[in-house]
Parts: sequence; structure tokens; C-alpha cells
Amino acid sequence: MVILGIDPGYAIVGWGVLDYRDSRFAIKGYGSITTPAGMDFPQRLRMIYQDMNTILQRYHPDVLSIEKLYFTNNKTTGIDVAQARGVILLACAQSGMQVSEYTAIRRCRSSRRWWATARRKKSR
Repeated sequence: MVILGIDPGYAIVGWGVLDYRDSRFAIKGYGSITTPAGMDFPQRLRMIYQDMNTILQRYHPDVLSIEKLYFTNNKTTGIDVAQARGVILLACAQSGMQVSEYTAIRRCRSSRRWWATARRKKSR
């Protein structure tokens, strides 16, 4: 199974592709989609959509794992990130991918668990 992980944004979209076979992960690719700050917002969305389609065509992922949005202070930025996330979801839906969404809190808890386990193993 090929998994595409996305950290959504409109200035920078982080992405990584993993291949999961026989209970093992292998990195197939990773990077970011960046859009210039001075570019008109609709053009930034177009650029994200086009670059996302390039990634989908190159790696042919089966599953998308994408972060759900959570914002409290800057609603304007949150709305813009939501629009970029929508463009990403559209590109993935058009390719027929299964979508799995997660919250940042869940990701942080998983990271802390991994870190604690790694520290215990290292100290042995």
C-alpha cells in the first residue's frame, strides 16, 4: 500500500510518500509545495492543485492521510488553509484515493509515545 501524508498549508504544503509492505515502511519520496507570498491567492491554489496532481501521477498513492484543521486565533489564516486543504482533497478524490483525516492532537500524542519508547530503548 502506498500512503501519501499531507500537512496542509497555502504557503507551504508538506508531503511524504511511504510504501507499506510486509509490515515494513519504506520512504518513496517527500518534499514541499511552496507558493510565493506575493502571488494572487487563486493562483496559489492553482499551483497547489497542479503540483499535487504531479505527486499523485508520480507515486500513485492508495491512501491519503491529512491533518484536520484546528485554529483559534487567526481565523483568516485558518480559512485560507482550509481552502488549500480543499484543493488537496479535490485532487486526491479525483484520483479515487481513500482519505484518512487526523487531528494534530492525535499526531502529537503519537509522537510523544514514540519519543518515550525510543528514549527507553536508548537508555537500556
